[in-house]
Amino acid sequence: MSPAVAFRARLPHRAAAVAALLAAALLLLMVVRLPWSGDLGMHGAVLERLRADPFHPGNPLVDADTPSPYYSPWTLLLALTGAVAGWGTFGVLRLAGLAGLLLLVTGIAAYVRTLTPRRTAVPLALLCVLLLYGVRLFAWSGVPGLTSLSLTLAYPSTFALGLGFHLWALLRVALARDWGTARFLGLGVLLATVMLSHPFTGAVVVLGAVALVPQARPGRAVRRRLAAGGGLALALPLCWPYYFFPALLGGGGLDAIHAPLYGGLAGRFCLTALGVVALGARLRRDGRDPLGLLFLLGAAVFAAGGLSGHYAWGRVLPAMLLPAQLALAVETAEALPPPLRDRGGRLRRALPAVTAAALLAGAWAQAGVLSYVLRRDAVPPVLRDARVIGLWPGFGWAARRVPKGATVMTDDYHALRALPAYGPYTVAPAYPDLFLPDEERRRDATRRYFSPATSRAERLGILKEYSVRWVLQKSGGGGLPPGDPALRRAAEGPGGLALLEVVRP
Repeated sequence: MSPAVAFRARLPHRAAAVAALLAAALLLLMVVRLPWSGDLGMHGAVLERLRADPFHPGNPLVDADTPSPYYSPWTLLLALTGAVAGWGTFGVLRLAGLAGLLLLVTGIAAYVRTLTPRRTAVPLALLCVLLLYGVRLFAWSGVPGLTSLSLTLAYPSTFALGLGFHLWALLRVALARDWGTARFLGLGVLLATVMLSHPFTGAVVVLGAVALVPQARPGRAVRRRLAAGGGLALALPLCWPYYFFPALLGGGGLDAIHAPLYGGLAGRFCLTALGVVALGARLRRDGRDPLGLLFLLGAAVFAAGGLSGHYAWGRVLPAMLLPAQLALAVETAEALPPPLRDRGGRLRRALPAVTAAALLAGAWAQAGVLSYVLRRDAVPPVLRDARVIGLWPGFGWAARRVPKGATVMTDDYHALRALPAYGPYTVAPAYPDLFLPDEERRRDATRRYFSPATSRAERLGILKEYSVRWVLQKSGGGGLPPGDPALRRAAEGPGGLALLEVVRP
């Protein structure tokens, strides 16, 4: 091969590697910036409660002694690390983001290397996982698109997905090299950790592990070791002391908030269709292909959730997206010169160009994430009007006044989701809670407090019932007026918000 030909052969790999490094560098900036839009407040609250009492943390959002599925081996480790190191909650969340990012990147690389020897497949896989979605923005924990991951890097779902990729890679090696029982039991421990850390991602990882078995065609001895590892993975969550894991199997009362997962699929994931075509080619060559089987399993569960109204099952969406994205990366890498297989003729030779076009379209659709780490005047003019999921306001101005463990009465959407990350509780939880028996009563009390029809005496009774010492409300909103003798104005925030101290409950 002449030097010119060798250079042209290496050019696609170098281009993909540079693009993947730039994407990883952008995500590292997200770790520092820690953009806030979504459930970051919940995960910060979990760390606050575990730091305060790692044995009996109670409910993370309200002052109640209840279990919570958010207390996992990962969050416990993070909380203890922060306590020993003396780091604040947001410093620990940045550590979680960095660890999750490293696990995800190295996990994708490890798994892809078990699928193909082509080096270019690894950076292509990272780019496909980040960019190959659709023309409409989509962000949900456990779905590692660039926009979604920018907002969820510190979430347990990122850690669990990264660990899941490593588990898949190790399981492929274990099946190929006939590992012993002890190592299969170790894989069972890893799977249990994933399931406890983020049960929805755990379901995806379980489907992926099942999809790996048919192609390996394990013998009877290996099947026994697989059963032992799987049995341990099922047994360990039953022993977890922070909550009763089987209670989540019914969806945890989360179907309503997951119904949007079934809407706008074409706009959100149209670019992934190219990966579905790649999956079809792989299944035609090998009906036991693990990526193809994972997609079929995920599609079956996703469809069953939509048809039955169990919309929480829609969280297996990554089980459809990830295999399509990885299949396209692998097929594209194998079509690059020199081609690994001479199949597909002209259509196969065009695959790299088509993939590059799809990745550019996906990058353009998500280019607004630059605004999370750059000032507006530093964002290229052509991207300043790019679509982006808006960030939420901070509540440090209020948290500086409210002691940790104090209860705040508020009906502000952002305050309900953000304040607990700083240490305070709210009267009503911001999210549905399977383990909180008086959840609806708390929501009703909050509604009644801010209702114009509620009397002063009833409002005072609500404050006393829930030991409320602080009220955060909008100017001109419901509730006791700021001039009421039972309240003292403590601070004012953006958007007409005011923090009031209860002086006579």
